[in-house]
Parts: sequence; C-alpha cells; structure tokens
Amino acid sequence: MLGFMEKLRRPRKLRIVVNGHPSLRKVSRPIVNITAEVRELAERMIVTMLTNEVVGVGLAAPQVGVNIRLIVVKTCSDRGHGDAAELSPGELLLNPRMPLALVNPELLSVSSELSTEVEGCLSLPGVDGRVTRPARVLLRASTLDGEVLTVECAGLLARCLQHEIDHLDGRLFYDCLSGEEQRRNAAVMRSLERVEQERLVRSEKRSG
Repeated sequence: MLGFMEKLRRPRKLRIVVNGHPSLRKVSRPIVNITAEVRELAERMIVTMLTNEVVGVGLAAPQVGVNIRLIVVKTCSDRGHGDAAELSPGELLLNPRMPLALVNPELLSVSSELSTEVEGCLSLPGVDGRVTRPARVLLRASTLDGEVLTVECAGLLARCLQHEIDHLDGRLFYDCLSGEEQRRNAAVMRSLERVEQERLVRSEKRSG
C-alpha cells in the first residue's frame, strides 16, 4: 500500500509537443512570481526530461505547451562531474545541483569563440544536424528558491542553455542548420507538423 501511495505522489510525466504546435513558435513571457504552480511544472518537466525514451539534457516550458520562461537542465553525468580543472565556473557551480530548474534565464554575453556540434531536440524527434554556437556564455537566471545566478558557462552546459533559451524565444535548432541539412530533415519536419496538427484538431473537437 505504501508503495502505491508513493507512486500517486510522484510528479506525472508531461507530453512533449513537437513541430507544428504553436507554443514552439511563441516568445514566452517572464515569470514574475515563483508560485506553487511554477514549482510543480518544473518538477514535472524534470521527470519528463529524465524519463523520456530519448534521453534529453534540457527541456523548456514551451516544449510542454506552456509559454513561460522556465527551463530544466541536466548536462552532467551521474557518474561524475569531470575534471574540475577543465570545467567552467558555471559547470562547477551547477553540475552538483542537477537536474536543475532555471527561471527567466538570459545570456548577458557570448564568446567570439565558436563550437560546432550535432544537436537534436525532444520536440523534433528524428531531426539532427550540426549547429555552430558560441563556446562560452554568461548566464543570468534564478533558481526556484529565488537565488540569482550570474556565471560563465562552457561545454555542453553552454550549448544546452543556448538551445533551451532559443525555445523561450520561439526558435528551434532546425533554424540554425545549413540549407543542406534543413533540406535533409525537411520531410521529417513536415511529418511531425502534420501529426501534431491532427492531434490539435482532435483535442479541440474533444474540448468543444
């Protein structure tokens, strides 16, 4: 019985919306107050990120259909946090706290040094491509406890932050791909959009 009750108390996984859902192309609004609803959403987003079939290292609120400036990240391995000498101040500070929710994250500056890596996205399953981004960023964000963080981040954390903050501004990593890679992924993008639009129509009919 206790095991059953514990399951009832666990946060429920959310549905991740995919290309074609309007929330992915909207600019999200800032969070003014960290309410119980915001905390619950963050907790459910973390569960969704960690238990998804395709393991993600980040998730933004628009990806679960909510247009507020909230992201969750987990870019460090459970097996360790890497060589401290090679980590940025942001990784040193945030890795031990992950998975972590960040409220109203913004990039105050970015480096001129660039890095190119293959990216994917939980909202674009089956789509991938090489994305060039600044290698280092200066992050400002708040935690759910109201702590304001201003810290330089590099590595996978810097890339993840840029990817997720793009979601808050209605941008997808697909937009950053070369024309050739966009064409390579175009059929999958169209298929995702068609399926998502059909799902939205069914949902509207049920609610109506």
